[in-house]
Amino acid sequence: MSQKQYWKGLEELNDTTAHKEAVENEFKEPLPFDISGNLLDATTPRRDFLKYLGFSTVAATLAASCEMPVRKVIPYAIKPEDIVPGVANYYASSFVDGGEYCAVVIKTRDGRPIKLEGNKLSPVTQGATTARVQAAVLNLYDKARLRQPMAEGKEATFEAIDRSVKDAMASNTKAVYLLTSTILSPTTKEVINQFLAKYPTAKHVTYDAISYSGMLQANEASYGKRALPSYHFDKAQTIVSLGADFLGTWLSPAEFSKQYAQGRKVTAKNLKMSKHYQVEATHTISGAAADDRATCRPSQMGAVAVALYNAVTTGAAPSLASKKLNTLVTKAAADLKKGNGLVVCGANDVNIQTVVNAINAAIGANGTTINWAITSNYKAGIDADMVALTDAMSKGEVGAILMQDVNPVYDYYNGKKFAEALKNVPVSVSFAERMDETAQACKYVVPDNHWLESWGDAEPKSGYYSLMQPGIAPLFKTRAFQDSLLVWAGAATTYGDMWKNYWTAKLGGQSNFDKALQDGVINPAGDMPMGGGAFSGNVSGAIAAIQAAKPASGMELVVYEKIAIGKGGAWSNNPWLLEMPDPITKATWDNYACVSPKKAFELGAELTSITEVVNAKKVIEISANGQTVKLPLVVVPGMHNDVVAIAVGFGRDAKVGRAAATGKDKFGKEIGGKNAYPFVSYNGQNFAYSTSVNIKGTDETHDVAITQTHHSYEARPVVREYTLADFAKNPNALIEARNAEIGHYTTLPWEEHGAAHGGEHAAGGHGEEKAHNPVDAATAAAAAIVVDEEGYRKNGTLYPEYESPGIHWGMSIDLTACTGCGACVMGCQAENNISVVGKTHVLKSQEMHWLRIDRYFSGMPDDPDTIQTIFQPMMCQHCDNAPCENVCPVSATNHSSEGLNQMAYNRCIGTKYCANNCPYKVRHFNWMDWNGADCFDDNLYEDYRRDDINDDLTRMVLNPDVTVRSRGVMEKCSFCVQRLQEAKLDAKKSGEPMKDGAARTACQSACPSDAIVFGNVNDKDSQIAKLRKENKERVFYVLEQIHTLPNVNYLSKIRNTDTIVGGNEATDGLYKAHI
Repeated sequence: MSQKQYWKGLEELNDTTAHKEAVENEFKEPLPFDISGNLLDATTPRRDFLKYLGFSTVAATLAASCEMPVRKVIPYAIKPEDIVPGVANYYASSFVDGGEYCAVVIKTRDGRPIKLEGNKLSPVTQGATTARVQAAVLNLYDKARLRQPMAEGKEATFEAIDRSVKDAMASNTKAVYLLTSTILSPTTKEVINQFLAKYPTAKHVTYDAISYSGMLQANEASYGKRALPSYHFDKAQTIVSLGADFLGTWLSPAEFSKQYAQGRKVTAKNLKMSKHYQVEATHTISGAAADDRATCRPSQMGAVAVALYNAVTTGAAPSLASKKLNTLVTKAAADLKKGNGLVVCGANDVNIQTVVNAINAAIGANGTTINWAITSNYKAGIDADMVALTDAMSKGEVGAILMQDVNPVYDYYNGKKFAEALKNVPVSVSFAERMDETAQACKYVVPDNHWLESWGDAEPKSGYYSLMQPGIAPLFKTRAFQDSLLVWAGAATTYGDMWKNYWTAKLGGQSNFDKALQDGVINPAGDMPMGGGAFSGNVSGAIAAIQAAKPASGMELVVYEKIAIGKGGAWSNNPWLLEMPDPITKATWDNYACVSPKKAFELGAELTSITEVVNAKKVIEISANGQTVKLPLVVVPGMHNDVVAIAVGFGRDAKVGRAAATGKDKFGKEIGGKNAYPFVSYNGQNFAYSTSVNIKGTDETHDVAITQTHHSYEARPVVREYTLADFAKNPNALIEARNAEIGHYTTLPWEEHGAAHGGEHAAGGHGEEKAHNPVDAATAAAAAIVVDEEGYRKNGTLYPEYESPGIHWGMSIDLTACTGCGACVMGCQAENNISVVGKTHVLKSQEMHWLRIDRYFSGMPDDPDTIQTIFQPMMCQHCDNAPCENVCPVSATNHSSEGLNQMAYNRCIGTKYCANNCPYKVRHFNWMDWNGADCFDDNLYEDYRRDDINDDLTRMVLNPDVTVRSRGVMEKCSFCVQRLQEAKLDAKKSGEPMKDGAARTACQSACPSDAIVFGNVNDKDSQIAKLRKENKERVFYVLEQIHTLPNVNYLSKIRNTDTIVGGNEATDGLYKAHI
């Protein structure tokens, strides 16, 4: 068993005073006593008294006297045939956002899209989703969306704008540019071709805010194709990533997460597991998942690629900046040469990508793990084209520019220059769905439909198609971007008709079209073909260029994408995503600068000002490329000591939306973060996302809401991790450890337990359990291969055992498969009407997520190469011996006959005893009326950045199957009981037993790596029952030793490495067992 020590953050590692106080305080916000003279004269404001008392009797009395608001319902005059009140409809569609793609199924209720699921029929994403896909439905109901077209800042009509644009284009003699993000739609490309044919001077330029231009150019030079290949992480035995966060943000994380997990399924009988090496400057979830990880400066990534190439082709020993890098490259090269290897790189540099192509060619990856027969279409933008367009605009050579799904005033590396150049263009049109920074600078804004309101299609990979159909009619006076182009091209058809005719003809008739629309995907017959490519790149020239580059000195800045809001766009105004804790930093709402612990100390930050438990973070000043910003400092173990990282997507204009707005709140505090795109530079070929930087400390502080330390397990171990070598040597190590903890409870009744231990427990000691467990050798041998869970269930408590003769729900979570991506968190949020509370209340530990992902570090904070990270999803464990149930004075929380720990919201009086008694800290109290669900007049709550969430439009996203909780009520995970009931009713109506997999929780459906398995454990043929039996060597339960009998089990984390990174011991003995 691994003896590593785990810690949530530096405050726990160093056992700071602030950390001790946080652990001791169950509820973080202090009681607001007004003390005058002495304690006996202390007074409490009436409102705060009610708030902290949990309402109890007073709240019940007030509620009884409240008059509920009258709501009138207007029935359908003619009921649509496909709408049945209370019954969900499902429509296959496609999520597309600037080249990001996912095949989805839209769930609608009463004509309203309320939830997105992955489409399992897609061979590309295979049912996987991401956090952004799960949160995308909220963007549909965004109050900041444009309600009508605009002309010169005023409301206009489509007809008026059409006349103006067509007249201007007809008289124009200069170049006309159509500027778009990557287009995946084949029918949209047909529309664009019609438009270009109408105007001979027209050109189409593709621009991606996060560019992959270096890869495209390198591939063109290496293989003759300006395209991206299909990667097959599932076929790779060795994976080497040079700065590519392929599980988080690189190209197609949903697709790659699904593939990656398939190579990481380990059992005692199947020890085959891929080996993952990661080299990076920052700390990503791909790095957290890696078996072997090292850090380097961004400017050193080319040298690492060259060293790996030399080690693979000639066996040359590397001579890099650190011993860890040399060791990693040597091991990776040896493994790559064994075959079935794959090397990917996140650098937007032609030369580095050329060297990576040469490595993949040398190890035989082309045709095995890299498929050139089927290319990927996710990114197509060429940086030099965008630079040329901006220069042409500056010179007055452009007569008209039409922009779709791009916002260069905000996210171009020189947005100020583009904005100035735009003033020289007589006709400027934006198809933005909101008044973003570029739309505000345009003469005309013709808002496009939201994709959930649109017909369309996508070709994410060559020959593999996906259809898009609307889940709802357009909510506002918007028009499909394609329809605008067709009108201005003088076409007589609409895009909807053209789209249908195109696919009906291509598929050979109406019936085939209907079938394709129902499935949502159109796939070639048979398995995906594999094909290699002959490498013909100039690798010697690329190596020479890399070696000739001047090495950076001092600190380097990395501009990166956050998993939640990505490049920005509409995501910047999505409160669900803004309040989703970042997987690595666990921070919400804010933009910040990430640095290593060692660099933080060099900047003069004291331990108490950089730890997660202290909200006030030191503000640092960052200067690069002629730009200077101030941002709070957040310490991230595992980052290179000479790197500072800033995420894009923040620093937005107020018209983008209230949640995204930058500026100062009514208290004068900075909100909204800073725009990091100006730190991007252009090197003559491509955009560079790293640069030299100067940073210095200031005397200012800024509160950052970080959630990781909002709970405590009071020194108890909660994660289990092994190396693959140790697991292969002794698969039963975890079983032995569990028996050491609970084995003595399995053979003796509770009342005899104390006597058998000689009164040790009465004295407060537990001693060595193995030493005082009187079992013979035969019993010990049997215990080594199985844990007597039934014996422990019966003998470990005085309470009677719950009986679940029919259905007994259970869940299993694989820590090896979990990447911490947050898709499950957003899936739960959308399904269960989870409240957004805003930054102010997250700072008070009042966030409401039913499912959180705990993140633990191990290693030496000052040495980033030793840091390893593990994620653990944590929700209500639905304990069969739940501590929360027997302390509720009104039985608001109780146990069902199917093993669920359930809540009766209308019975709850908010004592919070259950939250205090829950060892997993998964219960959440509604301190305020977050959703406008109760009838109290004064909510005492204001956070205008999230207030739009209660707007009538935004409330259309609510799931009517789930109660919207009111103030003063406790809530928690329900195992999506509404879905369980629906599955049971469907089975009852069909007259057949419920099939395994018919009931799926939202987190399970959202997970791209299939880390979560759910089902009826009483069904021996169910996936959950088989998993617990066949993978018993990895099964464990969190805090099993306190006999809560949780119905959620975990599978231990397995790393394919031959070394255990050493950990640290806490200064306080109380915490040694935990951190």
